[in-house]
Amino acid sequence: MTGHSEVEILLVEDNPSDVELTLRALKARNLANQVFVARDGAEALEFFFGEQSHPLREIGVTPRVILLDLKLPKVDGLEVLRRLKNDERTRALPVVVLTSSKEEPDIAAAYRLGANSYIVKPVDFESFARAVSEVGLYWLLLNEQPR
Repeated sequence: MTGHSEVEILLVEDNPSDVELTLRALKARNLANQVFVARDGAEALEFFFGEQSHPLREIGVTPRVILLDLKLPKVDGLEVLRRLKNDERTRALPVVVLTSSKEEPDIAAAYRLGANSYIVKPVDFESFARAVSEVGLYWLLLNEQPR
């Protein structure tokens, strides 16, 4: 998926509070220009692979980084990650797991499936905002991706 338009960040998150905190943290660093939020794993997969027409996919939109929660309704984050990394069109997209799970099996599974980074969500707002800002700065401004 390459195109002339880009969603800079695809945030896959079902918790409305975490969505709001993430968007506020990105906005504070002027990194929230083009964020698309998928509220569950099925919506994230629909964004890339859906059989239904998706307005962003139709115009060739692709994110520069995906922030992916693991504990999602409909399709869990590990399955979303597996599908993304097993498809030639999406394999190179950076996926940052941003989740509350500190469980070793989740961490190991995420990396085995191709996650580029695994970050446990801090519980207080300041730490959470700092973590999201640093993730955004790195993946949007410092990281070089193939075109």
